[in-house]
Amino acid sequence: MRKIAAHLFFLLATLCTCALASRGADAADKVTFVTDFGFNGRHAYYFVALDKGYYAKHNLEVTIVRGQGSADAVKQVAAGTAQIGFADTAAVILGRGNDQIPTKLVAVVYARPPHAIYVLKDSGIAGPKDLEGKKIADTAFSAVPKLFDAYAKAAKIDAAKVTWLVASSDTLPGMLTQGRADGIGQFLVGEPLLAKAAAPKQVRALSYADVGLDLYGNGIIASDDLIKSNPDLVRRFVAATMEGLKDAIANPDEAGAIMHKHHREVDADIATAETRIVGTLTGKPLGALDPARVKKSLDIVGAAYSLKHPVAPEDIYAPGFVPN
Repeated sequence: MRKIAAHLFFLLATLCTCALASRGADAADKVTFVTDFGFNGRHAYYFVALDKGYYAKHNLEVTIVRGQGSADAVKQVAAGTAQIGFADTAAVILGRGNDQIPTKLVAVVYARPPHAIYVLKDSGIAGPKDLEGKKIADTAFSAVPKLFDAYAKAAKIDAAKVTWLVASSDTLPGMLTQGRADGIGQFLVGEPLLAKAAAPKQVRALSYADVGLDLYGNGIIASDDLIKSNPDLVRRFVAATMEGLKDAIANPDEAGAIMHKHHREVDADIATAETRIVGTLTGKPLGALDPARVKKSLDIVGAAYSLKHPVAPEDIYAPGFVPN
């Protein structure tokens, strides 16, 4: 009996050891993901992917942290503070062209440019020309002022006649409604929150897309090092995020509720409205980057800025990471 018991104990110990080893081998890859700016309803689909277990299904343990602007997200990803981020295409181009920051787009979410300048409807500003002689406020790291020269060129206005003010994000709506700024930089996806803050006054968007700027907006970015060393991790993150994005577009009410569950400070209705706008900015196939449009985006930004270093399309995007 002792021999049988000892044998059973040995088998049990072996099974437990194997199970633990297997569990260790299958441990989820930890990923820190940084947003372009803060936590807003426009980010709901990442939390949909988290909440519905899409990241877990792809063997990822994802922590979502708030960014301080696209330029900040680019720097964090390059430095390894975050493995993957969400940033504006122009910020990726400028980071590469001026500071040789090694990040690339691996998927696009805003296939249409989301950049806009918001003014009050009763301000007398009805079009781009009316911005000359005016003051516009935005945060230091926002992509809207970074791309303003390209907007001004497309709109045929004098960018030098527009004054940009730097402000914190929470003060921007008040600056607009109180007349301390004639306009503020804002993405189209931020309109529901801005409209609520400005009420009863009404806001008007001067969209960069309306003057013919046809460039990519925000997308998922990764560092050159991660793309080279662990492409499978990047591919799995993109696949899981696209599942969350697809669900959020199909059911923005659910996405808004999920966003509010994870961040109570985000109003569910605002999150729902922002998610609906995200759905109008995406392209088909979802997440896919077209090399010709990448080049066009590069040409637009390159024409508006004197880049210190030459940048080719392959320097700013990496193909093969979006599910077919």
